[in-house]
Amino acid sequence: MAKQLDYHTIHAIFSRFRDQEPEPKGELDHTNAYTLVVAVALSAQATDVGVNKATAELFKIADTPQKMLDLGEEGLIEHIKTIGLFRQKAKNVIKLSQILVDDYGGEVPSSRAALVSLPGVGRKTANVVLNMWFKQPTQAVDTHIFRLGNRTGICPGKEVVAVEHAIEDHIPAEFQQHAHHWMILHGRYVCKARKPVCSNCIIRDLCPFEEKTL
Repeated sequence: MAKQLDYHTIHAIFSRFRDQEPEPKGELDHTNAYTLVVAVALSAQATDVGVNKATAELFKIADTPQKMLDLGEEGLIEHIKTIGLFRQKAKNVIKLSQILVDDYGGEVPSSRAALVSLPGVGRKTANVVLNMWFKQPTQAVDTHIFRLGNRTGICPGKEVVAVEHAIEDHIPAEFQQHAHHWMILHGRYVCKARKPVCSNCIIRDLCPFEEKTL
């Protein structure tokens, strides 16, 4: 785990991220807050590409909680059976859809506490929805951010919530809204787990990682 970087270095890093990609986007396809919740819930232990393939037809016929209930668990399974843990995920999607209909008038709540109370929705999923749909500066820490944060010293921490807090505490406010997107993309395509592409890294000179590849 690298030491926490200083403010000026972190500001320089995120300035470069912003210059390279001013408006980073998540890679899960969705059409509204509900389909975003479903897509992120389905993405656990699955790739965004795989989820997008499964939901391309699903969201054409079930883009609201009530439509998903009308489709039913078995109908949902037919669309998502290429995704890992699809049976449990189908159960969760149907349960959370029922709760949204019964308790929230079919609308997705903009509260983290309410979101994490839904079956299959954890803190990361809630933070993605709050950030991407409700434009709150929440930080969804995944494996890419956890690795990048600790490898570079941008936001080190021994567990996910510690990394999340390090982002909130150390990354300047002007970068908070897009911080987790920039880090996910950098971790996914450049600062890879087994062999980081340091030769193509725009923050190489600011990164203290000792095992850089050439």
